[in-house]
Amino acid sequence: MHLLEEDQGRCVKADIISTVEFNSTGELLATGDKGGRVVVFQREQESKNQPHRRGEYNVYSTFQSHEPEFDYLKSLEIEEKINKIRWLPQQNAAYFLLSTNDKTVKLWKISERDKRPEGYNLKDEDGRIRDPTTITALRVPVLRPMDLMVEATPRRVFSNGHTYHINSISINSDYETYMSTDDLRINLWNLEITNRSFNIVDIKPTNMEELTEVITAAEFHPHQCNTFVYSSSKGSIRLCDMRAAALCDSHSKFFEEPEDPSNRSFFSEIISSISDVKFSHSGRYLMTRDYLTIKVWDLNMENKPLETYQVHDYLRSKLCSLYENDCIFDKFECVWNGSDSVIMTGSYNNFFRMFDRNTKRDVTLEASRENSKPRAVLKPRKVCVGGKRRKDEISVDSLDFSKKILHTAWHPNENIIAVAATNNLYIFQDKVN
Repeated sequence: MHLLEEDQGRCVKADIISTVEFNSTGELLATGDKGGRVVVFQREQESKNQPHRRGEYNVYSTFQSHEPEFDYLKSLEIEEKINKIRWLPQQNAAYFLLSTNDKTVKLWKISERDKRPEGYNLKDEDGRIRDPTTITALRVPVLRPMDLMVEATPRRVFSNGHTYHINSISINSDYETYMSTDDLRINLWNLEITNRSFNIVDIKPTNMEELTEVITAAEFHPHQCNTFVYSSSKGSIRLCDMRAAALCDSHSKFFEEPEDPSNRSFFSEIISSISDVKFSHSGRYLMTRDYLTIKVWDLNMENKPLETYQVHDYLRSKLCSLYENDCIFDKFECVWNGSDSVIMTGSYNNFFRMFDRNTKRDVTLEASRENSKPRAVLKPRKVCVGGKRRKDEISVDSLDFSKKILHTAWHPNENIIAVAATNNLYIFQDKVN
């Protein structure tokens, strides 16, 4: 595996990466950060004299997507932090992506310019307007080559749709609509219409004191444009069908694992909250991430998950201190590989975990600067709990909980992964290539 690193020296809060997303071909990779910036990386093209450079990602475009705002009616600051980025499928030479902060979704167009028009009739070479009386002949403008420029322009701004913070956006497979989700509501938007959206889920109780759960994430089915799922802080997933009713408050399917009474503790409810939900590429399975586990559900089996993987079970004894330092509320994401056979999610101490669904083997890897020289092979890491510690193991008591990998992405067709560790982006690639 090799590494590409985006480093700003000491970590400033604005530089912390808050989302990572490949586009549908994997040629581009976008990151958003807490400072409201979006950085797009482009993959190097194959070159005969440097075949090993294929797969390296270089900065393609950087732009400020969101600015900090102030809601004067509620006296609230609205952070510029990018919560999610979603790419639209490419349909022409330009690329389009949606980015969102807590309140506003924006559609950005990223396009290239390598020619510029010259020979205007009404302007001189410096761009000053010419005196019309001095114009005696008409010139035909010509396009001259220029240095390649990549421009990012906002095409649509979808605002005023949410009272609460937006936690996820998802583009529908019809490529005409997308949904945005906050703690209590899900809205459906048309990509062409910015001034109105349709509320498709509303779990807000009449009396807010009766509120028992919030929506944590939502996603459209990859092939069926009428189906979507959303997860809740109570550890349940609801599958909804927009053909059944305009307001999808009643679900078609309800996925929840009954709790084992012997494991019940003060933290049970907190750690059962689902932080991420993802459909498999095939559309047959769902993957959910809660604080300690990752679960794979078959859409045809609601009563229990098909597979359960322990991400960091050694933290079970540490829940008390994780509650005190607020880490227990961290929201880890999870991703599928292109063939749905391997799943990946993050942990603490800059560790990330991969689970092979076929062989049931799993591995813990570390994204850190010390052990990541370009083209170095990552060594599996092991955490030991109590007892004697082997030479290459790390004790659970010496894990660094300030270094957490919340955001990861997997190339749609190849074994290339992107891992965000605070303000560094690591790109690892399968050694076979």
